[in-house]
Amino acid sequence: MSKEISDRVLAIAESATLAVDAKAKALKAAGRPVIGFGAGEPDFPTPAHIVSAAQNAANEVVNHRYSPTPGLAPLREAIAKAATRDDSYEITADQVVVTNGGKQAIFNTMATLINPGDEVLLQAPYWVTYPEAVQIFGGKPVVIDSDETTNYKISVDQLEKAFTNKTKLLIFSSPSNPTGTVYTPEEVKSIGQWAVSKNIWVMTDEIYLHLIYAGSKFSSMPGLVPELRDKCVIVNGVAKTYAMTGWRVGWTIGPKEFTKASINLQSHMTSNVNNIAQQATIAALNGSQDVLKPMLEAFSKRRETIVKMLNEIKGVICPQPGGAFYVYPSVKGLIGKTVNGKTINSSLDLANIALEEVDVALVPGEAFGTPGYVRMSYALSDKDLVEGVTRLQKLLA
Repeated sequence: MSKEISDRVLAIAESATLAVDAKAKALKAAGRPVIGFGAGEPDFPTPAHIVSAAQNAANEVVNHRYSPTPGLAPLREAIAKAATRDDSYEITADQVVVTNGGKQAIFNTMATLINPGDEVLLQAPYWVTYPEAVQIFGGKPVVIDSDETTNYKISVDQLEKAFTNKTKLLIFSSPSNPTGTVYTPEEVKSIGQWAVSKNIWVMTDEIYLHLIYAGSKFSSMPGLVPELRDKCVIVNGVAKTYAMTGWRVGWTIGPKEFTKASINLQSHMTSNVNNIAQQATIAALNGSQDVLKPMLEAFSKRRETIVKMLNEIKGVICPQPGGAFYVYPSVKGLIGKTVNGKTINSSLDLANIALEEVDVALVPGEAFGTPGYVRMSYALSDKDLVEGVTRLQKLLA
């Protein structure tokens, strides 16, 4: 079988986060009382006015037809308007390409920019899709490590050491998945200025920009560093902000030369994004943003709870994230511990033992390039969150 499949596709690892979520859901369907901390999606319904817009759009015959590859004109305008507000510089609709979720936005970016042998700087812990998207187009991920001692941030000095004459692109994300880390404006600006000095591209993933908690602030790299804008691609979407993970609408914002090439690519790959979902996204972006407040308030409270409870476990160190809805505790202090006759030799072992012994699903740090950690999403009910971490506390006591 393997001889029939391309080497590039065979080299792709399955999405660990989706695999854990699927396993947890399968066990739950089989009657196990599984509590899953693996899914990267809000546990809230999509706001009602967005759903209503989709229902109305489904009855409009124009939405039953093909539409322009880069997106419906009103949606591109709405994205440009929202991005201008959020990124603090003028963005126009002709810089926008609407994609089938944030993942396609990332794949479009890599396909458009990366040539075989190009090096891409990538911070670890990283979101699981980043290195796979780089490698499928022949690029080489160059991983820069970070840990809890720096609150999962990398420095310009580290970037400088990793840079070579083959470096083409830096992938940057703040707030970050899997850590929830938020860089300060000064840190974002210094990294952007460094990228300009090296004449490399930056892809900045802003999917969590509205999920920011007190004490932190979102900073747009191209907003702070104007001279970067001709070599910067912003990736974003509605999945996390509006609880629309299943609607599959994302986008890229980039210089016009990049955008034209990306449209040509997408015209042969997927054509237009589902028109009903595009109309729903127009309602999300143009409607009242007050609908976001209850979700953010709930996440903020859950963040406080999960950080406190995890830090009560001996051997666990859990920094408080500034954004997104994940914690990324170090479990290195648990390595070597035996629970219920089973020894924890790695964070992967811990994830397996937690699922087998107490029906708690975690994503091991191996999936994010940093063994010795686990990612836990707190996008689940308050009751399940407390019950799940309590099970871990008892297991690891």
